[in-house]
Amino acid sequence: MKEELDSFDIQILQELERDGRKAYASIADTLQISNTMVHQRVARLRRIGVLKGASILLDERKLGYEWSAFTGVTLKEDSNSAQIIEALRAIPEVTECYYITGQYTLYLRIVALSNEHMRRILYDKIDHIAGVLKTETMIDFGAAFKRNAPIVAINED
Repeated sequence: MKEELDSFDIQILQELERDGRKAYASIADTLQISNTMVHQRVARLRRIGVLKGASILLDERKLGYEWSAFTGVTLKEDSNSAQIIEALRAIPEVTECYYITGQYTLYLRIVALSNEHMRRILYDKIDHIAGVLKTETMIDFGAAFKRNAPIVAINED
């Protein structure tokens, strides 16, 4: 059963999306509600899983990661995916891993310090994981835009 989000939940989420460090008291002032209500709503949003925590966003390029890529992974057998995913999780440069439909089983995002570093990740690490049949990689030249999904009321079906 999905829990509904009302207009206050949505407004609180929108304020936190604009600035995740914004004080609850400031959100309460902006929305003209009590500080206690903001605390209770945020706690509820965490409890039901809408808010999954707070994190920081790092600038990969300023950390030296000049290369990034998207890689489609074809497996020999899809039944091996759990072990392969764990092997991929052990490679720190693999920052995202998705199950997808189509010609690939998994789709990865990889960051690297250099062209040679990317080659080593792909050929020496990923291609040597037991159960990986082949990979296809597309170099990422930068995001045109990136955003969260729109915040809308969740209604029961």
